[in-house]
Amino acid sequence: MTSKKLLLAIILIAIGLLGVFSILTMELPIPAEAEAILKARFTDFQIQLLLLINPTLMLLIAVAVGTALFQKVNLGVPIIERFIGIKNDSLKLSDILKYGLLGGLLSGILLSLVGLIFNPILPAEFLELGESFQPSLAARFLYGGLTEEILMRFGLMTFIVWLLSLMSKNKTPLLYWIGILISAIIFGIGHFPIAFQSLESPSVALLSYILIGNSIGGIVFGWLYWKKGLEAAFIAHIITHVVMLMAESINT
Repeated sequence: MTSKKLLLAIILIAIGLLGVFSILTMELPIPAEAEAILKARFTDFQIQLLLLINPTLMLLIAVAVGTALFQKVNLGVPIIERFIGIKNDSLKLSDILKYGLLGGLLSGILLSLVGLIFNPILPAEFLELGESFQPSLAARFLYGGLTEEILMRFGLMTFIVWLLSLMSKNKTPLLYWIGILISAIIFGIGHFPIAFQSLESPSVALLSYILIGNSIGGIVFGWLYWKKGLEAAFIAHIITHVVMLMAESINT
């Protein structure tokens, strides 16, 4: 790894850690059995710190994988690459900002509509869990907008596209779309434990809501990462949360 790529990795880890530490601004639900065991040995603050271990490890792995592979599949982090001298070509900053903003508006509107459509058929227990567990603004913008994009786009999507390109010996648009969809679906499925935590037997409608709701944004952000770079995905993810917060305030 060159010194410039190492610097890129360090910068992305620093950005990702902002999101990881934003978890300290919220209370994560812990199963009662596990909470009893933890509280017997650790203070509340120590338990909070322990909860940061997994996302930190995932962040380190994602950055290591992404840094090693992103150039091999023509993906990029254009603003940071230009800043540290990996690339010296012209940078269309206004293009990144524009597409990030438009992508965030589109994603936020679509996700808000999905919520309106599914809300009448969602179980009351699940809705109550959602009301009691509200991520902080810092977690929404920093963990969601920054860390999740490093994990799911820079790490996972880059790896999937690279793996597919090895298998097919080319880099057609189809490979990128497959990478976008798989990483988005994996992110959606990763939220299924929430359903099983609130209900013993979640309905197909509930699981569909979780999968669709968490995949739509991933598809938009993945396309932006492919076409405009990781920073555009950062911007879009943050704007998505702004739109959804506005929609939530209107519906309450």
